[in-house]
Amino acid sequence: MSLLVARIGDGLAATPHLKIWLDALAAWPGSLAIAPGGGPFGAAARSASEAMGLNAVVAQKIALMAMDQYAVALAAVRPSPVIAKTEDELRAAIASRRIAVWAPARMIAAASDIPATSEISSDSLAAWLAGKLGAAQLLLIGDNDPPTPVSTAWLAKRAMVDARFPDFATMARCPIWIAGPSACLGAEEMLARGALPGARVTAMRGT
Repeated sequence: MSLLVARIGDGLAATPHLKIWLDALAAWPGSLAIAPGGGPFGAAARSASEAMGLNAVVAQKIALMAMDQYAVALAAVRPSPVIAKTEDELRAAIASRRIAVWAPARMIAAASDIPATSEISSDSLAAWLAGKLGAAQLLLIGDNDPPTPVSTAWLAKRAMVDARFPDFATMARCPIWIAGPSACLGAEEMLARGALPGARVTAMRGT
């Protein structure tokens, strides 16, 4: 079964849905790489960057460190995943059928195709990772329910994904799905049979 990249959104950290989603994702019959948002660490990073008037380059570095922290926390919430900081570590975990939780700071710092801007968050980074690893599916898990079907432009306009996601979505080169709280119920059963919960995301630019 193929590789699934799943983005865990910031807002899930403080909800009971987090553990439900992690258990559901573990039922995926193929390989799994989890791309974390910043969680509560990201919120603290954004507050500090704004309060200190940090430039985009420094703010992005701090935001990526927050994602690394959230990766460590997610691995502790559901023990057994491998925390992967490099592409080699990710591919090794995938090859051995271990769940990989991506700590993105090191890879993004070395990436020439990701600009330092506040318009890019874990949504776009997850799409970038999906393309990098040749994922078969990308699932964005958040704390808001989208309509179905839904376009990348609609999601970006309503801040359900970052502003650059419509561009980065094309880098994923695979089907993209987005799921909110209502998709929790039955998600484990769906994932166990290789299906994706939530709404299919289209690349249409319409609003």
